[in-house]
Amino acid sequence: MRAAHILVAGGGIAGLASALALGRRRHRVDLFEQAVAFSEIGAGIQLGPNVVHRLQALGVWEPLMRIAAKPEALVVRSAVHGGEIARLPLGNAMLRSYGAPYLCAHRADVHGLLLAAVRSSGAVTLNTGTRITDAVARAGAVCVASTGVRAWEGDALVGADGLWSVVRARVTGDASPPRETGHTAWRALVAQSALPASLRSTQISVWLGPRLHAVAYPVRRGEALNVVVLAEAAPAGDAHDWDQASSLSALQAATGRTDASLQALLDAMPAWRAWTLCDRPPLSGPEQMAGERVALVGDAAHPMLPYLAQGAGMAIEDGVALAAALDGCGAEAVPERLERYARARWQRNAQVQARARRNGEIFHATGLMRFGRDTALRWLGPRLLDVPWLYGA
Repeated sequence: MRAAHILVAGGGIAGLASALALGRRRHRVDLFEQAVAFSEIGAGIQLGPNVVHRLQALGVWEPLMRIAAKPEALVVRSAVHGGEIARLPLGNAMLRSYGAPYLCAHRADVHGLLLAAVRSSGAVTLNTGTRITDAVARAGAVCVASTGVRAWEGDALVGADGLWSVVRARVTGDASPPRETGHTAWRALVAQSALPASLRSTQISVWLGPRLHAVAYPVRRGEALNVVVLAEAAPAGDAHDWDQASSLSALQAATGRTDASLQALLDAMPAWRAWTLCDRPPLSGPEQMAGERVALVGDAAHPMLPYLAQGAGMAIEDGVALAAALDGCGAEAVPERLERYARARWQRNAQVQARARRNGEIFHATGLMRFGRDTALRWLGPRLLDVPWLYGA
């Protein structure tokens, strides 16, 4: 029985994690990235213990610890008056509870360590400047058309091509675009050494306000601070572009003034970028993640709002689970194994999608709902902020 030949569309975190996991299971992998060179933009990402366990399994623990920050606590504050509402210890508390730490990192750094691991694996061929434009599954193989001069054939195709996935329609039969949510996110990154001592941080800080919230946490070994503000505001621009130039004045036009301490942090940011938040309804069945010889991972399958900080995490989980489902699998067994993968993953991803949507409503609450939220957090903070069903899986 020969190892399967797997084609992976997309060279972001989802595609690299999938390719690395598949290569470690001795499959032959061709990965296609539409850009002429691998790169990643964006802001920080939070890596809960569930994600850290998967990265350990992928063999990138040591480089991860060289680029990540280990926040001491998650602290929730009011964006209106700045007072502390609740606190969840992280650090050693997460390690004791879940066997892995809670980490924060810059997206580009995580992408870089996965890319380095893929390159050193010897099992993955990287094809840049090649965008997958179509795919047809037939008996015994999947045929892929690309922007290059040749067509490709493999035993399976993994759609890791993100929010605007081309591959997704080959699985779901649905070519509709993702939903624009009416929420916009602004992000900034600054060296902690450039901030006054009062604004530097070793923890994750969250400020909750009416129809908005803000998050700040350390990245890059704690040397930089990542700041994100999310508000129910008109789209910032082209929904396809999640790296739009923006400004503090545009942010403030959407949010209004905030608590003085949060405002001081926002004022200290050297520049702002913005993007429009999009998602899709929570998955309703395994057929939305795999069909015949094509499977989806990450945002191609289940784009979600960032209100549970698990978008990248679920993509990495998908890649590891996909490789496990295909372990020891020859070409003839691929369709059944992809179905097994989809059955194992769809409900968890759907739960995270739904919880992220619900968190957005809670974070941005107004009136009596906001009062009830703050009261519950003051009394039951650690219990409400911890997520055992997510972190312990």
